[in-house]
Order: sequence, then structure tokens, then C-alpha cells
Amino acid sequence: MSDLHVDVDFQQKYANGEIICGDVFHTRRIIGEGRYILILSDGLGHGIRANVMATLTASMAMKYTSFHTRPEIAANIFMRVLPQNSDNKESYATFTIIEIDNDELVRIINYDNPTSLIFRNGKPFVPRELEIPIRGEENKEKILRIREFTPIKGDRIIFMTDGVTQSGLGGKRFQMGWGESQISSFAQNQLEREPEMTATRLARKIINQAAMNDGFKMKDDASCGVLNFRVPREFMLITGPPFYKIKDMEFVDRVRDFSGKKIICGGTTGEIIARELQLDIEIQHHYEGDDIPPAAEMEGFEMVTEGILTLGRVEEILEKYNNDTRLENTPPEEVAKLLLEHDIIHILLGTRINRAHQDPEQPFEVQIRKFVVKRIVKLLEERFFKKVFIEFI
Repeated sequence: MSDLHVDVDFQQKYANGEIICGDVFHTRRIIGEGRYILILSDGLGHGIRANVMATLTASMAMKYTSFHTRPEIAANIFMRVLPQNSDNKESYATFTIIEIDNDELVRIINYDNPTSLIFRNGKPFVPRELEIPIRGEENKEKILRIREFTPIKGDRIIFMTDGVTQSGLGGKRFQMGWGESQISSFAQNQLEREPEMTATRLARKIINQAAMNDGFKMKDDASCGVLNFRVPREFMLITGPPFYKIKDMEFVDRVRDFSGKKIICGGTTGEIIARELQLDIEIQHHYEGDDIPPAAEMEGFEMVTEGILTLGRVEEILEKYNNDTRLENTPPEEVAKLLLEHDIIHILLGTRINRAHQDPEQPFEVQIRKFVVKRIVKLLEERFFKKVFIEFI
């Protein structure tokens, strides 16, 4: 799977009238082991209590999965930790754990959530499933369902809570709820129409249809995640000139020879590349923001922006980014779009000091370019599952 990228998106709608969701989604990338872990937990009912149970379950599931704990043992531990109702009836949260190993294996562990749907070449794919009893006397008849398979290009995994499968329950069209079979047919139809459909687009189509089934007043929290295994798209971000001026031409050769999309963040950096490649830089005048300088155009590059201020704003955008974020056409937002649209990101970080940014009254982020870039790298790797290669020049 080392030559594939995992494109992930997650969409969610709250139960009608609720201000917090009883479904919780956690992700983690363990870079040193090349592992991705995704957890979706659905707390009993909805609202704050459901959110607490789902959060406890997802957090513990993430911890034990990270430590390679056998799932039937881990499930026994965190099921015993969950709070009980006042009438001593069981309070619990369902969960789905998806673990992607660097040794080309996907493992899906499910407890009482709807079955995850897998598509290969646009058709339903059903790998062998194991049923493992959860350890503990108090967990009699509780079963974990585990499936493992090796992904190939174009595989999709759709995982969800029962707010999706039970949407439309009692209505004229879906009296018994939308159901896994009809969701599978819906997803297959979408993939037949658009074989290259992104994870984001497919997840939104499914969650929006679930909302439509409930007349746009969700009877329960509904969550849907999609994984898409595809060939990675590569991108280069160049910021800052090389420490030694004598290295300028070597630096420019590296940039010129990169075959993917590329962007320059930094006026001095842009001027060096334009000079060595004998290109013209043309300032764009359509952007009317007064706090960030306008971007420029240069042949062979998506855009040329100002450096530190723009990168600082990019870091803020990525930090606050969620499913409802809509990016506009300001230079920082355009940079953020490019970072999010690509999977393997190469950053060339020049370390020559720009004297204009050594004012002690300026924010710390403005003084030290590499700190801003390192924060961006951390967000891209941990939150967005990007592979980032940074090189100091």
C-alpha cells in the first residue's frame, strides 16, 4: 500500500434539536509505524450523555489499538469502564475501528455498528469475516466482527452509525429504514456515475440523502466516513531562499525539475527563481484584502505569494478547518486548498534570514519561518493524513 494514498472524509449531522453529537470520530497516524487508526463510536441515545459514552469508548479504543492490544481484550476493558444507568441497565457505545498497516493490510473491527461497506472496481466487495467473542463473563453473546483485506487502487470503505441506516424509519419510502442494502446500492450507483468520486463527495452524498430520508429533521445522530485508496498526488511548496547564495542555481534546478504542481511563498524566493529561469512575475490585482499582499503569477507555478504572513494564515486555516469550512480565493486560502488537494507534499525551506522580519515587535511566528512551517507540517500529517517531506536548504 506504500504506493497508495488514503483519502479520508467524515460527515455528520446531529439529531434534531441537539447541540452536541452522540457520535464521535477520532483519527491518529502513527508515523513511525506507518499506521493509520480511525475510530467511530456511537453512544446510546443522543445528546450529552451519548457523547460522553462515545468519547470514552473512542478514546480508549484508540489507546489500546495504538498499543496493539488484542481487540477482544481491549473491548472487555473499556466496556467495563462505561457508566451504568441508574436502573442498573447497561449503558454502552458501539464502535468501528479501522486500522491500516504499512504492510498492506486493512483491518475493520466492528461492534454493533452497521457493517462497513467495501467497494472494489465499483462493486461490493465482501472479504472473509471472523466473529470473536468479547472477553469477560459479563460480555456473554457479545461479538466482535473482524475483516481483513489488502487494498488496491480504487477501493472504498464506507463506515457509518445507525442514524444513517435507520434514516427514513416509519416513512412511506423506507418504512424499515434506509438499510445497509439500499445504502450499498445508492453508493454503487454514485460510483458508477462518477468512478473517480472523492471521499468527501461520496460521504456528503450519503449523509445528505440520510437527512432527506428524515425530512431534514434527523431522528438520531448520523455519521458517515469514507476511505478512498488512490494514487497519490504530489505537490511542492517552496518558501525562503537558500542559506548560501551560491546554492541559488542548484536550488532552482530542484524546483524546475519537479513535475507536479508547485507554489512559491515568499517574494525574495520568487525573485530568485524568476531571475534564474528568466521568467516574469505579474502581480494579481483581483484580491482586495488589506492585511495580506496580493499574489503574483509566474509561468510554471500555481501562484507566488508573500511568505511569513501568508504561511501564518495558512496554519490558522488548517487549525480551524472542519467539514463546514468553505475556502475562498485569498492567497492563504488558495495555498490551503492546494495543500489539502494533494497527498504527498514536498517542502523546500530556505534558511536565509530575511532582515525585514527581525523586528522584535513582530509576532514570534513572523520572526522564525521554520516554526510556522513545522506547525503546518504537523497539522498536515496528523489531521489530514498527508505525507510530508521537508528539506532545509
